[in-house]
Amino acid sequence: MRRFARHSVTRRLVEAVLTLFGVAVLVFAMLRAIPGNQITATLGTQAAALTPAQLASLRSYYGLDKPLPVQFFSWLGDIFTGNLGFSQRAGESVLAMTEQALPITIELAILATIVGLVIGVPLAMLSASRPNGGRDGVSQVIGLLALSVPNFLIAATLLTLISKYAHYNPNAGEFQHLFSNPGVNLQQMMFPALVLGFGLAAPIMRTARTALLEVSTADFMRTARGKGVAPMRLRVRHLLKNALNPIITMTGIQFGYLLGGAIVVEQIFSVPGIGQQVLVGMQEKDYAVVQSTVLIIATLFVVVNLLTDFLYRVVDPRVRAS
Repeated sequence: MRRFARHSVTRRLVEAVLTLFGVAVLVFAMLRAIPGNQITATLGTQAAALTPAQLASLRSYYGLDKPLPVQFFSWLGDIFTGNLGFSQRAGESVLAMTEQALPITIELAILATIVGLVIGVPLAMLSASRPNGGRDGVSQVIGLLALSVPNFLIAATLLTLISKYAHYNPNAGEFQHLFSNPGVNLQQMMFPALVLGFGLAAPIMRTARTALLEVSTADFMRTARGKGVAPMRLRVRHLLKNALNPIITMTGIQFGYLLGGAIVVEQIFSVPGIGQQVLVGMQEKDYAVVQSTVLIIATLFVVVNLLTDFLYRVVDPRVRAS
């Protein structure tokens, strides 16, 4: 059994490495398939006036004169040494930029996940308590709205309303980090976290509702009801606890998506996270920034999924025994 567990862990690690290599190849190829390069992004229309010698010099400066396989493996080799590249636009290393932006996005993702769980799980329990009833209908409508309305539309509408009618926009000023100014930081993170959390609540609610309904028909639930277990204890200790695995799965997947999928919301609320870093890098054709940042996001996504699998074994003894 232990040998099987070790084999399972090894297989997952190999899959993770292969996934990250595939992401690296894909993002490298896609960036170079987009028309333009760092030279045209920097000089614009003036690039057409460059002499062949000047163009060759700039291509050599940016490393564009080397064959694509050489560029790819050179970048990959630098990644393993901790060198994520240098941003000519920002005038600093991608590692330094990421060290500033990544904690902001992680904080935003954690806050949004908390909001999503606080909204999604109670709604699911309310919905599952009376299937096909009035509570279930209201919960389903709320979930459908959260799924169908794009988060950028909610973000833009919310920002417009609070700015126009409440004359309040904490994101208008300079961004404050959590440990330097916690009060202002939480105000600046509050609205983007609410927007992302509302969108996250829908898949959590739908997944949790299905899991709760399935568990509610199990034999041990009928036994617990027959023994007269208190309703609150029955819902929390018996029902919710045994429905955690699908909820953990969905939360882990959505948390991974939040690390790279908050680009538009970060841009709207002027949150200098890693999503905004990717967006600006794409606009500037800053290859070093985009490739390395996307690979970091993919790595975090894979790590989150591995941690989610580990949580299964902590939460559910049946998984540990398998």
